[in-house]
Amino acid sequence: MKIVTVCGMGIGTSVLLKMNTEKVLRQMGIDADVEAADIGVAAGMARTAQIVLTSADLAEEIGDVPAKIIVINNFTSTDEISQKLTEAIG
Repeated sequence: MKIVTVCGMGIGTSVLLKMNTEKVLRQMGIDADVEAADIGVAAGMARTAQIVLTSADLAEEIGDVPAKIIVINNFTSTDEISQKLTEAIG
């Protein structure tokens, strides 16, 4: 499974979200490739991903991609990330 974490610049918050997502996935026992990206390359990366995690203001900018786009309101909340990934993965 490939997951892309997206922020506006691809430097700080997407990396923070990536690290917290990896932590949650380890706790869930799920092996996934998690990559951080900025909004400029996110649409391209999302074409080969199953899930995209991003903020509400960037979700629409990613466009029409086959990946499931999940809005995360608090990038530091592993509880929110866990809940939304559990819902998405099943």
